[in-house]
Amino acid sequence: MKDLDWSNLSFGYMPTDYNVRCYYRNGKWGEVEVCSETTLNIHMAATCLHYGQEAFEGLKAYRGKDGKVRVFRMDENAARLQSTCRGILMPEVPTELFEEMVKKVVRLNQDYIPTYESGATLYIRPLLIGTSAQVGVHPSTEYLFMIFVTPVGPYFKGGFSTNPYVIIREFDRSAPLGTGIYKVGGNYAASLLANKKAHDLGYACEFYLDAKEKKYMDECGAANFFGIKNNTYVTPKSTSILPSITNKSLMQLAEDYGMKVERRQIPEEELGTFEEAGACGTAAVISPISKIDDLETKKSYVISKDGKPGPISTKLYNHLRGIQYGDEKDKHGWVSIVIE
Repeated sequence: MKDLDWSNLSFGYMPTDYNVRCYYRNGKWGEVEVCSETTLNIHMAATCLHYGQEAFEGLKAYRGKDGKVRVFRMDENAARLQSTCRGILMPEVPTELFEEMVKKVVRLNQDYIPTYESGATLYIRPLLIGTSAQVGVHPSTEYLFMIFVTPVGPYFKGGFSTNPYVIIREFDRSAPLGTGIYKVGGNYAASLLANKKAHDLGYACEFYLDAKEKKYMDECGAANFFGIKNNTYVTPKSTSILPSITNKSLMQLAEDYGMKVERRQIPEEELGTFEEAGACGTAAVISPISKIDDLETKKSYVISKDGKPGPISTKLYNHLRGIQYGDEKDKHGWVSIVIE
């Protein structure tokens, strides 16, 4: 294992030894290649550069107290990538190939998997890009699927603590019939300006309302939203939200606790009724929300009265992380042990 200060890692890129690659040519996927080069040699007219034919995923490997290394729900990441492929006309990466490459890249870079007690993890980034040269707007004929890894610290510097969010109405991240349900780079490019504005105003992240009516809660930055009240876990139902694997897992755990789970439209004015709320995703798991301000209406929805994460959010956060690290029973079969 590398001699790194695991407890003080940022959520940023650190070079590791290897990445894995697989090329799609002549209508089929080739052999998996191991590479130590960190750059890509692609044509200047590649479709990924001009027409946004690219997709990515994000997942993590966790070193447990028992020394075993686990990856969380990689079959769900494979399925979501396949959905994205169908949405922007790229060849689907088979689940078997996806999982083989995840396991291989984790094992090849196991010296970079942070220690159990550090709070850091090994972030896994699969990337699929169209590589054939063309200037007409149509799908590529050749593709590269690659996966690299990097050790990362907590997404938010404060770790599991409440953060303020802000509703910014002048930007839309994605339209109802757009690409919001797919994990493509264009969605993130569309969020950069609003995100900068939120940070400049002192907020952790921006909140988007639905693009069609500007009435309902959509995504918070690049994460899904959930609210808790009356023993019910409520999360938006929308055709412009990326289906979060973390959110899907939290909904299952909430049901396991005997809570009611609702996926439905959430009017902005309902925010004032939630006992707890959070943003959820792979990077932070849960980022509890202290308050949500609406700049246009000057309303402030205070979620956490004492500034601390709520009891149900805390229980969900600890339980999900416990499953990921092997400390809690994995009764739903979510983790794969990739290193014994």
